[in-house]
Amino acid sequence: MPSGGIILPEFNEFAIQFGNFGIRWYALAYIAGLLIGFYLLKREANKPGSAMPSATLDSLLNYVLIGIIVGGRIGYVLFYNASYFLSHPLDIFKIWQGGMSFHGGLIGVSLAMILLARRHNIPVLAISDRVSMTLPIGLFFGRLANFINGELWGRVTDVPWAMVFPYSDGAPRHPTQLYEAGLEGLVLGLVMLFGYRKGWLAHQGRLTAIMLLGYGASRYLIEFAREPDAQLGVLFGVITMGQVLCLPMIAGGLYLFMRERRT
Repeated sequence: MPSGGIILPEFNEFAIQFGNFGIRWYALAYIAGLLIGFYLLKREANKPGSAMPSATLDSLLNYVLIGIIVGGRIGYVLFYNASYFLSHPLDIFKIWQGGMSFHGGLIGVSLAMILLARRHNIPVLAISDRVSMTLPIGLFFGRLANFINGELWGRVTDVPWAMVFPYSDGAPRHPTQLYEAGLEGLVLGLVMLFGYRKGWLAHQGRLTAIMLLGYGASRYLIEFAREPDAQLGVLFGVITMGQVLCLPMIAGGLYLFMRERRT
């Protein structure tokens, strides 16, 4: 086993604390991502000819929030720990103990956007393009929160930037939370900013396709360095659950991209 590595301190799990209660880093990341995204969408919606009127944004925020929480939790239960929750069904509701799935949240938000689109008679891709445009902000903050919490670390390695995380086995590991913050947050966010300034919102489905492809490919590659979930391991000795869930994203992104190019 490699030795050495950058030893990280044990951070306080609360970003804002009042006695034994407070706002945890992960919750703060959710809040920051939603509020900044809402602000940017508000600015875009106030522009003449916007496909999504400003009046629908309050509803969108509520729909997306419910989709993230419900979808993220159900996704974690079904994809990552179904056997445990079958034996402890009441623990499904204990979301404060942790356990959320990005892919489950994505499914929940997708269903929420479909419902919102039907209710307000707006093309669903017009909504998903705008949500996709702001998604890297939440991903960036969320992965930084994972890093501060010392969770979702990588596999054992001897690279110079390997880190020893609190509550781990003491082995130096890939800081995969930072890899994801960089690729899924910063890089994908810059691509979205470039596309927005180039007027890609006028091409319905393009930014959604970029989000699906960008996140799916980034997460798939980073999974090779990320420590698999202990209860699952590497499926069939080849692929992780995270990689399995990224494959439909990549396929969906390719389909939307080719469909948009044809039209």
